[in-house]
Amino acid sequence: MEEPQFAFDFSGEAAADAPSRRIYAGRELVAAVREQLERGFADVWVEGEISNYRPAGSGHLYFTLTDGDSQLRVVMFRGQARLLRFRPENGMQVIARGRVTLYEARGEMQLQAEFMEPMGAGALQVAFEQLKARLAAEGLFAAECKKPLPLLPRRIGVVTSPRGAVIRDILNVLARRHQALGVLIYPAQVQGAGAAAEVAAGVSFFNEQSVPSAAGQEPSPLAVDVIVVARGGGSVEDLAAFNDETLARAIAAIRLPVISAVGHETDFTICDFVADLRAPTPSAAAEIVIGSQQELRESIFLLRERLRRAAQYKLLYERQRLGSLESGRIFARMEDSIARRQQRLDEVGFRLEALLRARVTAAGRQLESAIARLRQRDIRQQLKLHEGERMGRTQELASAARRLLLQRRSRLEKAAAELAALSPVSILDRGYSLIFNAEGALVKDASQLAPGDVIRARLARGELQARVESLRRGTRPKK
Repeated sequence: MEEPQFAFDFSGEAAADAPSRRIYAGRELVAAVREQLERGFADVWVEGEISNYRPAGSGHLYFTLTDGDSQLRVVMFRGQARLLRFRPENGMQVIARGRVTLYEARGEMQLQAEFMEPMGAGALQVAFEQLKARLAAEGLFAAECKKPLPLLPRRIGVVTSPRGAVIRDILNVLARRHQALGVLIYPAQVQGAGAAAEVAAGVSFFNEQSVPSAAGQEPSPLAVDVIVVARGGGSVEDLAAFNDETLARAIAAIRLPVISAVGHETDFTICDFVADLRAPTPSAAAEIVIGSQQELRESIFLLRERLRRAAQYKLLYERQRLGSLESGRIFARMEDSIARRQQRLDEVGFRLEALLRARVTAAGRQLESAIARLRQRDIRQQLKLHEGERMGRTQELASAARRLLLQRRSRLEKAAAELAALSPVSILDRGYSLIFNAEGALVKDASQLAPGDVIRARLARGELQARVESLRRGTRPKK
């Protein structure tokens, strides 16, 4: 019997005399249209006005962009929504970037947005204005909440980057104006993702060290009288950390006065509004926080001169008044009374001096005892012990993770090998093919076909369509 002859049409369609009509299922048509949309509009920019804004509990954002009579539904998933620097609102004009897709459940076209910014103003400026209005409404900027600066602070806490010109300028000004002033620096990032959290941690640290938790408690050696938050100038993006709500609330919550010295004189941040005082530059903050030694000396000299002149005048007046009483007995009795009182004053002075010496001696013994106890409890030894335990547990966890990964990889490779052995595609690689009739059913017997039928053959690589010219029926070989 002759071998079957097949007619091929490499365009992917059946022969000219075969039926050309194709009927889609609704889901298939929607999927095909979605594929075409996503391929043709994979990266587009769309502008419009936000309406029907609905933030979901999952973190996704749903809204509609309107432009005249047209509407476009937009969805922004949680991962992209968390990166927005402003809060979308109904009526806001925005520009959105994303890809056009089709929501299959409703057969509705929508924009899957990946980026969005307000039109006209930048996202950072909009976020700044929104946060400023909200905190002002809560009273965080109120004048009655501002704390006065100390007249002559003993120690200043500076929260800034330990590297750069800002800290050097502050230290130079403080050293020039008052050499005996103590300065503590809390190193923190002033730009980037974690900058706001580090600056807030520095402000809270100084507040905890400086405010005693119980009455009568001795102040910490790290206590400060005023805090300076400093950073050099930069763009709006560079100063974004100082427009953070968490940092603003941390500054408002502490009991120490805070000076904000962020950027140049023309730069304004949320930190400036919530702080107790805003300095135009970091160097100006150093000048504001402490008067110069020369100014203090001049003030003390003027006060001393005023006191000396007043004392001289008072002494001269009293001498003139007492001169008239020298000849009388009243002056003699007064002199005797003064002498007795002077004697009592001397006795009180002697007792006070002895009491002070005893107090100083007792305080010295207490200090020596405290130093001895502190040396016995050396925190460095405890830190080394905890560090060794942590390293051991970390190594155990890493070893367990590697063993689990090797076990899972071995199971995966074994399953992949078994799956490859059972795959029908591997059989096709040996030269076999699968034959399907016009209805898509697998043909296992030549009796299922008739001359003229259109069949489809699945090969190891690709498919083909053919028409049956002749058949040769046979029987399955016996096993």
